[in-house]
Amino acid sequence: MIRALHRWPALVAMALVSLLALSGAALSVFPAAERLSAPQSGDTISVAELATRIQAAYPGVEQIKRAPSGRITAYWFDNGTPGSAVVDPATGAGVAAADPDPIERWLTNLHRSLFLDDAGRLAAAAGAAAMLVLSLSGIVLVARRAGGWRRWFSPLRGPMPGRIHVELARGAVLGLLLSSATALWMTASTFGFLPDQSSGPSLPGATSETIGAPLAEMPLLVSTPVVSLRELSFPYPDDKTDVFTLKTDAGTGYIDQGTGATLAWSELSGWQVASETIYMLHTGQGAALLGLVLGLMALAVPAMGATGAVIWLTGRRGRPRISGNAYPSRAETVILVGSEGGSTWGFAATLHGALTRAGQQVHVAPMSAFDPARTPAARRYLVLAATYGDGDAPASAKGFLGRLAALSAAPAAPLAVLGFGDRGFPAFCAYAEAVEAAARAKRWPLLLPLDTVDRQSPQEFARWGRALGAALGIDLELDHQPVRPGTSSLTLVSRRDHGHEVQAPTAILRFALPRASLLARLLGRGFARFEAGDLLGIVPEGSTVPRFYSLASGSRDGFVEIVVRKHVGGLCSSALMALEPGDMVAAFLRRNQAFHAGTDRTPLILVGAGTGIGPLAGFIRANEVRRPVHLFFGMRHRDSDFLYREELQAWAADGRLARLNTASSRGERPRYVQDALASEQLQVIRAIRDGARVMVCGGREMAAGVADAMARLLEPHGLSPAMLRAQGRYVEDVY
Repeated sequence: MIRALHRWPALVAMALVSLLALSGAALSVFPAAERLSAPQSGDTISVAELATRIQAAYPGVEQIKRAPSGRITAYWFDNGTPGSAVVDPATGAGVAAADPDPIERWLTNLHRSLFLDDAGRLAAAAGAAAMLVLSLSGIVLVARRAGGWRRWFSPLRGPMPGRIHVELARGAVLGLLLSSATALWMTASTFGFLPDQSSGPSLPGATSETIGAPLAEMPLLVSTPVVSLRELSFPYPDDKTDVFTLKTDAGTGYIDQGTGATLAWSELSGWQVASETIYMLHTGQGAALLGLVLGLMALAVPAMGATGAVIWLTGRRGRPRISGNAYPSRAETVILVGSEGGSTWGFAATLHGALTRAGQQVHVAPMSAFDPARTPAARRYLVLAATYGDGDAPASAKGFLGRLAALSAAPAAPLAVLGFGDRGFPAFCAYAEAVEAAARAKRWPLLLPLDTVDRQSPQEFARWGRALGAALGIDLELDHQPVRPGTSSLTLVSRRDHGHEVQAPTAILRFALPRASLLARLLGRGFARFEAGDLLGIVPEGSTVPRFYSLASGSRDGFVEIVVRKHVGGLCSSALMALEPGDMVAAFLRRNQAFHAGTDRTPLILVGAGTGIGPLAGFIRANEVRRPVHLFFGMRHRDSDFLYREELQAWAADGRLARLNTASSRGERPRYVQDALASEQLQVIRAIRDGARVMVCGGREMAAGVADAMARLLEPHGLSPAMLRAQGRYVEDVY
């Protein structure tokens, strides 16, 4: 609900909101510029002294105004001709023209009414309302993304557009909230929806009907400092019944022109003070520094609009179009999808189509949108959940377990959970298991027991579909045809072979970077933008399931590089190892944001073995800021398996690699990479205390051994790999 409340006002009103924000940011400069250019020498004198000096310079003066910036302007008549000037309060003489700045006036009309008078004011108010909704919903979403209000400023991970979007929101959202709320108040005041704020003292019933009292002998003018002056209006010439009108920050008063006595005085009401404060907060008039800060925050709006659009488009690309998706309120069957890379959405689309053809009203939504109140007609819930990392929730399932736990009671409609994963990983379908366990704890009735699909198997999905059909009393055949992602042709430009001496052929394959269109570069599609640690997907001949290889390069390197080891009977590895320079392969890119090193100066402890060195080498290659990096690299034999030997030596020489520790499992003194960790216990603990992040890449047995070794190292210090994982400081990419 909150995401929808944030998304749609942004998509509908972003152009208007951006225009208002940019014009407001430009206007914020003028109060500061006026403050700097206005003579300020009169703030310590009284209004009586100021008025006397100006009257001496301009005998026909009829009004003196002081702007919140301190600029004082005098208006007069000279032989029937009006005149005005910005005056120096020290002398009363004019120092600059009082004509309004045409650029400021143009921007003001654009910002307030879009040059459309009342209709434009209403449109601007609609833009302010949209900004208010975006600010309030954005505050909630930032807190969710950060993991709670207490973690508001915690480090972020994930795709670059998302991180930029949230970082801008963190810095600007309070200012945007203030600007939009004050804009709506001012609009309501303009259209008379708020009480009249112009009340003042009643005009005196009688005056002395004399003239000529010296300004310096009028007590109210003498006691009022110029710094609190807003406006002083002189009596109309030769009208003995007219009076001086003084407006200050405290109130309004009338002064007899013949005696100098104060005839009436009225303090500003609380409502007037509130309204004037709101005007100051919105315009920066009287608070130039605040205005500049708010203007700077407003500049974040178009940038957040652009990054938000990229996030939305990326999300739409990750999900197949599901035609005939029923409204939530009408759906008999609700399919909830937890997916990280997008493949589970394809299975959901197949299931939706089959159930729809069977005559059911079916609604598909991400697990993160789970809300039984929106699906009152639901007769069953089907959860298709992938697992991310070591049993974590995938991207589209964030918050599901929390929402389920917060319900006073589980839905009456039964639940079926289907997990998607790879049995080669220890945490196979662990998140789906967590979902079913939470459902049982909530006493949510189960339509089917938990089932799983290994490596996107269409056969296993069809088998589950038949079981679901039997439970529903219908024939249900799920013929899922995996959609092969769009690929690019990569040309091999070089290869370096290793491992033949130990019967483990391994190669570092470098491909030319394919050209990307301007649109692809702007949106970061395909190979236009990627980092070491992202995944190269290749669908080998004779298979519908892609194989993924961690990238050892980023797009800034100008090439695509992977490390491949030939496996007995391996379709993909055999095909790749047979490539020669000039040969081509069809491949696609998949982001792996959880295994990115980032570009800050946080120390890194990199642990890898065999082909796991690939992304770690990419991290070191990209370490232009020379952050402290400690690499632990395990291999079979130094003479045949020391991948990236020359590069690592060069990176150590130029400061990209601070420390290298290797382990060979064969040779005179065999040891494993976890033994290398233990040998440098003091350095590892010191780095972790300095905030280091541990990144492990390689086979699952190696990763398990490293986790055990790290647990032994950390335990005496009150730490554990699990604690570091919870902080995002221990991440794995295992296979």
